[in-house]
Amino acid sequence: MKKARNIFEQLNIFEKHIERLEKYIYQLEIKLDQSLQEQRHLLLRVKNNQELPDDFILSGKRYLDLSPQKANELYHSPEFNFILIDVSEKDFQAPVQLPEAIKIPWSDFQYRSLEIQSKTTPILVISEDGTNSILACHFLIQRGFYNTNNISGGYRYWKTKEN
Repeated sequence: MKKARNIFEQLNIFEKHIERLEKYIYQLEIKLDQSLQEQRHLLLRVKNNQELPDDFILSGKRYLDLSPQKANELYHSPEFNFILIDVSEKDFQAPVQLPEAIKIPWSDFQYRSLEIQSKTTPILVISEDGTNSILACHFLIQRGFYNTNNISGGYRYWKTKEN
């Protein structure tokens, strides 16, 4: 009888190992799906003739850092369809007005990000100095927005008539 008991104990141990392996496989499947989704969105960006630097593709970075000059070009391009999000804090006085910008202060971003309807339209994110816009890009990517672009340096380096 003792031998039979050991066999059942062994079966229980194996079942627990199998359950852990099944959970691990499930987690891997989720990561693979996310990776495939990112690759598809990257291919869409290439298909739509968006300029992507080699290091962006090779590093696996999930958002693109745009120079203020490049962002300004895109902003003024009649062919470029985009969503501009200003995550500057409420009391910040921008040196230039960007009337198309959806103003969602970083402090409210977690709650108000649902206002961003399209996950396929390119998103340009700007803030006072580019710090909060980086945080917003990471936040958006975690929620399935893969065509996310940070405007490096934010308003600090945005081209105005004076500079």
